[in-house]
Amino acid sequence: MKLSEIKKDIPEKLFNLLDKEIKELRPAQEKAIKKGLLKGKNLLVCTPTASGKTLIAELGAVKNILEGKGKMVYIVPLKALATEKFKDFNKRYGNFLKVALSIGDLDSADPYLAEYDIIVTVAEKLDSLIRHHCPWLSSVATVVVDEVHLVNDVGRGPTVEILITILRKLLKNMQLIALSATIGNPEELAEWLGASLVIDKWRPVKLHKGIYFEEIEFY
Repeated sequence: MKLSEIKKDIPEKLFNLLDKEIKELRPAQEKAIKKGLLKGKNLLVCTPTASGKTLIAELGAVKNILEGKGKMVYIVPLKALATEKFKDFNKRYGNFLKVALSIGDLDSADPYLAEYDIIVTVAEKLDSLIRHHCPWLSSVATVVVDEVHLVNDVGRGPTVEILITILRKLLKNMQLIALSATIGNPEELAEWLGASLVIDKWRPVKLHKGIYFEEIEFY
């Protein structure tokens, strides 16, 4: 699918920005659009690393922001990853959207976040913000949960699960976009999330599996 095919479906500012970088969408991105990404549908995207999952989230979320529907909250499992995503989003969208990183003091309500369009955070911090009854939460239109398979993690899983449950109750009209490269039961998770399932095996670099033993490779 050519990017030009969705020109009429996304804001001009977003199209003009992406058109400088890409001309053709990747298979998972095309599937996500056909499953209702640009119509506000909830999605669970299960595709390999570097297959274009983040751009799927960006397409839906930035469209919602520019159309005045509300903010994006992007949830990742690690502070280092949150910092990386913050830098990426700020570099791409910083000229016309305000991007914030919120991974600090768990006892702070961070009221300044009310002024931002994109908020990158970790599950524990967002859980704290909810408990502080931050008024700006009602203006969130898109919630992205990266590495959603961690819902099955013994340590972090319960926080992620409870967080998703609370957000779905607080934000009745939000668009939920969950991303992962490794999910063992995608159909069950998609049903729990109330999301359409996007599965694709395409990857930008072919993956080879083999055994290296005493300078001999076996494939």
